[in-house]
Amino acid sequence: MVQAPPPGAPMAPGGGASQGRVPAGGAAGRPRSGRAPARVVLSAAFLSLAASLLGYAVWITFASHLYYDRVQHDAYASYRAELAQAIAPTGPTNPNNAKQLLAPGSPVAVLRIPEIGLSAVVLEGTSGAVLEGGPGHLRDTQLPGQAGFSEIMGRRAAYGGPFARLSSLSPGQLFTVTTGQGVFRYRVIDLRRAGDPIPRFTSRQGWLVLATADGPAFAPSGILRVDANLISKPQPAPAMVVSAADIGPNELAMGTDSLAWVPLVLWGQGLVLAAIGLSWLAARWNRWQTWVVAVPALSYLGLAVADQVTRLLPNLM
Repeated sequence: MVQAPPPGAPMAPGGGASQGRVPAGGAAGRPRSGRAPARVVLSAAFLSLAASLLGYAVWITFASHLYYDRVQHDAYASYRAELAQAIAPTGPTNPNNAKQLLAPGSPVAVLRIPEIGLSAVVLEGTSGAVLEGGPGHLRDTQLPGQAGFSEIMGRRAAYGGPFARLSSLSPGQLFTVTTGQGVFRYRVIDLRRAGDPIPRFTSRQGWLVLATADGPAFAPSGILRVDANLISKPQPAPAMVVSAADIGPNELAMGTDSLAWVPLVLWGQGLVLAAIGLSWLAARWNRWQTWVVAVPALSYLGLAVADQVTRLLPNLM
């Protein structure tokens, strides 16, 4: 018969009451139930949020300017070659196929305003995606240099902010626009905001409007327009095949691209999954190994999310 040890006697290793005792957390070294998954999810949430915020800040303040510069460089090289070969577009259709509309983002003019240090290639279209690469020509208006009404829109702050200094223009200042029909000079009439009178022009004159966001850089409060009249000889305009009915809401001043929600959700899911995977790896790798993989992966996905978020914002911002 086994006798119980006297009170206060030390317990023998592996014997008596110590046998069969299990630590509160389960087997030795095993994390408590439910805490590891919760930690992974929490870490993933913080990583996703941090990557999104960092990516957006980097994209808006730095990377978007680099994107603008690259698009402008490529557009200028392409447009210069078209001017040299006399095949630059002079209307809304492809010079080689009158039944085909110009593709969004096609270069159609070069705008130079020395007073604000601006020299930019104007692209066809005014959606947020097009305006990421430079000022855009509103498709249902005539090209600059032609008789009639023309409008060019540009961003105030993001993607190079080509129209950031538009508000510093004064009546009487001159600037030029180069198209496939030549170089044309314009004179600034005045700046116009909501409620200001609209200048009157005849259909035989050339009237150009430059439009951008008004107010703080990343918190626009309205639309600023600069009216200018053509002082060079107006050129004939081809028949307009694009009407106001063909212009989508995302191409109007301060319009947003609602279709960006689809890629935003997909990129966002990728960001969350990547963050969860990296959180899982962080529990098994050392810190530096994790960061070597995490930084490029989360940065890429964060920038992709930031680009789609920007397209949901006003196109003139």
